[in-house]
Amino acid sequence: MTAIVNIFLKEGVLDPQGKAIHHALDAMDFEGVEDVRMGKQIVLKLTSTNKDDAMKEVTKMAEDILANTVIEDYTIELI
Repeated sequence: MTAIVNIFLKEGVLDPQGKAIHHALDAMDFEGVEDVRMGKQIVLKLTSTNKDDAMKEVTKMAEDILANTVIEDYTIELI
């Protein structure tokens, strides 16, 4: 089983990388981009075959080490 953890800054937290990307897109004449938020993705290959157990374990990983939950939110997808 594979777990995909997407981590991104919470709304209201300044995102200088997102702003820089947005500025670059504007400078390259890409239109229609209202806002850019930068994030990161972590892909974990798991040995677990039980989705409930895997979700609990990956949630603990995200809460304890993968995300800074003070300023970041995350989503988890199991495939």
